[in-house]
Amino acid sequence: MNKTKLTQSLIVVALSSVLAGGAMAEETFGQKVDRIADTTGAKIDSSANKASGYMSDSAITAKVKSALLEDKSITSSDISVETSNGVVTLSGFVGSQALGTHAVDIATKVDGVKSVSDKLQVKDASSQSVGAYADDAVVTSTVKAKLLADDIVPSRKVKVETQDGVVQLSGEVDNKAQSDRAESIAKGVEGVKSVKNSLTVK
Repeated sequence: MNKTKLTQSLIVVALSSVLAGGAMAEETFGQKVDRIADTTGAKIDSSANKASGYMSDSAITAKVKSALLEDKSITSSDISVETSNGVVTLSGFVGSQALGTHAVDIATKVDGVKSVSDKLQVKDASSQSVGAYADDAVVTSTVKAKLLADDIVPSRKVKVETQDGVVQLSGEVDNKAQSDRAESIAKGVEGVKSVKNSLTVK
């Protein structure tokens, strides 16, 4: 009889411990869930903030392109628009200095634009022959191919445009060595009269 009572007592004690442990485990689990939820929420907020920053740059670029497109005095297809942290960079070619200034004014007035970096080039001639245009296309393709084959220059980040043998490089590179290398490669291409290096270093 005594053995039976002792066994029953031990079972009761064991069950109590398990139940108490279970309750503690539930509290810990609940706290853990709260902590995970808080951390995840903070991470989501951080990601959302980053995404909204990126989206606003994209939105600004789209708005500037649209504003330039609406202005009939500017050939917007000759102008590249890039935005980083609200700073808009205009590059490419315009028919005159006045049109370049006008393009910058248009971009400056777009909502969300903090400042405008003017890297526009004035075309050497008011009109370009079909032959010259074809030559420029060949020069552009050759420069792009040589940049692509180079191990130093991040070619996917470099935009190449050619007007009457004048090559303009725009975009973003990691360091000055990459910028200098890209310019050197472009200068070495047959048909290139000069190179305007508008590359920005991160």
